[in-house]
Amino acid sequence: MQPDAGFGLSMQEVKRRHILPKALLVGVVAGLLASAFRIVLIMAERGRIGLLAGLPFAERVPVAVAIGVAGGALGVWAVRRFAPDAGGSGIPQIKGFVLGERGIEWRRLLPVKFLAGLAGIGGGLALGREGPTIQMGGSTGLMVSEWFRVKPGEGERKALIAAGAGAGLAAAFNAPLAGVMFVLEELAGNFTPVVLVAAFLASVSADIVGRVLTGEMPVFQLHAMPAPTVRALPAALLLGVACGLIGVLFNRCLLKSLDLYDRLRWPGWAMGALAGAAVGLAGAIYPGVAGTGGLLAERALTGEIAVRWLAVLFLARFVLTMASYGTGAAGGIFAPLLVLGAIGGLAFGHAANFALPAFAPQPEVFAVIGMGGLLTAIVRAPLTGIVLMIELTGQYEFMLPLLACSLVAYGIAEVLQEPPIYEALRERAKRQTAAGGSPSQASAEAPSGNT
Repeated sequence: MQPDAGFGLSMQEVKRRHILPKALLVGVVAGLLASAFRIVLIMAERGRIGLLAGLPFAERVPVAVAIGVAGGALGVWAVRRFAPDAGGSGIPQIKGFVLGERGIEWRRLLPVKFLAGLAGIGGGLALGREGPTIQMGGSTGLMVSEWFRVKPGEGERKALIAAGAGAGLAAAFNAPLAGVMFVLEELAGNFTPVVLVAAFLASVSADIVGRVLTGEMPVFQLHAMPAPTVRALPAALLLGVACGLIGVLFNRCLLKSLDLYDRLRWPGWAMGALAGAAVGLAGAIYPGVAGTGGLLAERALTGEIAVRWLAVLFLARFVLTMASYGTGAAGGIFAPLLVLGAIGGLAFGHAANFALPAFAPQPEVFAVIGMGGLLTAIVRAPLTGIVLMIELTGQYEFMLPLLACSLVAYGIAEVLQEPPIYEALRERAKRQTAAGGSPSQASAEAPSGNT
């Protein structure tokens, strides 16, 4: 199937009033799914961390490794056995559908993504919840379009799928504007009125559902953090250079990790168990380093991590993310890269404070800026990164240094000619399918009848 030249959507093909009730329903259903996934995953992570924290070290190690092995093996096995499309973040798969390159079997994907993601990430794999919620949201868009009997191939169906993906991001982070920006920057690539309206309505309705079920406060609460001033801009620009370089390294290592696991040719459960053992061992030493890393990011943003541990924690999270994602487990990279950005930004802030304290009086400020800069360098969606950071923290005052850092990081990645990570993952899957890839890859690309 040849890819479409965009959405093929115009005011003549579908009027805004026709898509409004469908986009609203997509947002509500996607919000319910994302909120449920968020709640049970938080419970699983808190239970795992609480259990390990209460054990002496001699007992903690085997228990943590056993939890990691069980969760990783089950999560990867379920993806390989029942729905290969559910592997990874799911964002390249959604984008591939929008471009007319693949189908989506939402009846299998939704339960497998939910349960496999819960098993893997809950067991400690260093992945994020936003990948599953984005893919489940996009699948919800296809489900609703089938309920309303929207004809296959029409731009309206693709608009609803993209809007559902944005709704999944909005509900995952209480970030409706970031959901809209994600659709327009990453999935749609255009600003047609219908796509904008569908994405906006789905993201807002999903955010409302999420706030009712999970709380209204920003994910990261920074009440005591002073706002950065114009004097912080030179340091923010320099941090942007570092984020650009680290972002390129992240993308290349992530693709290499996938290649490495492919060369192993192990069964899916064995690869999941291997990664699970690694994250289990790391989690036994420092429980917060495994899983989504939300606790680690919060500690970085409040400056609670000792300077001497920042490099160790950054390296550990980097390696664990590569080991976890390479297995093909159901999980995203948004949260892992935000954790890396927070830790790396805090380390940079301490260094800048030591060298030029007048320009960096508060090192924790650069943890926020680093998150936005690294996200931009990796995903290459600067507006999404900036808006997401403002919504995650509730701090509009970070806009100017975030802009400076993110645009420099974007420029560095472009100069080094590194493709955005989701585009690179999508192209990798296409090459493997064309070359007659593994059974799981071929199954992931097979037409599902929903295109």
